[in-house]
Amino acid sequence: MNLVIGATGILGSHVVLKLLQNNEPVIASKQRTSDLKKVEKLFSYYCPNPKELFEKIKWVDVDVTDIYSIEEAMNGVTAVYNCSGFVSFNKRDRKKIFLINEIGAANVVNACLHKKIDALCHVSSIATVNNSDYTLPLNESVFWKSSGKESDYAISKYNGEREVWRGIEEGLNAVIVNPGVILSSGFWNQSSSKLFDVCYKGNRFYTTGIAGYIAGDDVAACMLHLVKQRLFNNRYILIENNYSFKEILDKIQSQLKKQKPTIHAGENMLGFARMLDAFVCAFSNKERRITKPVIYAALNKQSFSNNKIKASFQIPFMPVNQVIEKVCADYLADRTAHF
Repeated sequence: MNLVIGATGILGSHVVLKLLQNNEPVIASKQRTSDLKKVEKLFSYYCPNPKELFEKIKWVDVDVTDIYSIEEAMNGVTAVYNCSGFVSFNKRDRKKIFLINEIGAANVVNACLHKKIDALCHVSSIATVNNSDYTLPLNESVFWKSSGKESDYAISKYNGEREVWRGIEEGLNAVIVNPGVILSSGFWNQSSSKLFDVCYKGNRFYTTGIAGYIAGDDVAACMLHLVKQRLFNNRYILIENNYSFKEILDKIQSQLKKQKPTIHAGENMLGFARMLDAFVCAFSNKERRITKPVIYAALNKQSFSNNKIKASFQIPFMPVNQVIEKVCADYLADRTAHF
């Protein structure tokens, strides 16, 4: 039996779907306020029988800050996929970021050790592959080196990884994955999928930074492969390739039939925008959108290597251009259906 923690998020939904498509039983964790319709909707983008598969899921309530709820969900489970996490780059969310991403990871590891779980696949972030002095493409052997520019999110995910390594030292069979920017249909108002809504509204700005991208379906496939092949005591960077933000924005906005961005947002412009954003949010109580970590990421020129996962996972990843074409088509179809 498989347990997917964080099953109502973008990646967790993909992992649940992939397990069901492989005829593997799934216990999926949710919170009491979770919108399960989003999960079924995501299924509909990727398979012809979404309702049939969705009805096979056994749902349980899990709070990763409560180890007892985690252990109860693990009854009869052999493999755990921990997709839980909280993404934010706002200082006001600092406490919650560390509570979910660090303490939550520790609770999952401790529960796995106590329940003698056979396999754990822990989802971290590519943000933890962090060393600004490294000039070659960053790989899994690069050790964390602080520069003072790291976001609370990156630090919390790194600390979560350390908890998994501690579990491995204590005898836990575990593997860590570090996905890049995950591209997926659905969840349009969450995480990386917000990008498509921003582009549809006519984004005019771009930066020259670089990031690694990959389809959500490919991340899930890799996770199942790593557990099945028992490639434990490892971590894997999961990206199809590296692309500049300009390339990605051009492709998305072209597919959405919008004008490509034409204004280069450099460091000075972004710095001014951050101050303006802070001023507006101070009076409107809205969430900050342009913070220092966001600017650092937008200007990042370091690339990442996917050689390690390619050596293990022989199936080629879907090219990002094709992923964007599909996601944009689904986005436009949804807008047509709702407006």
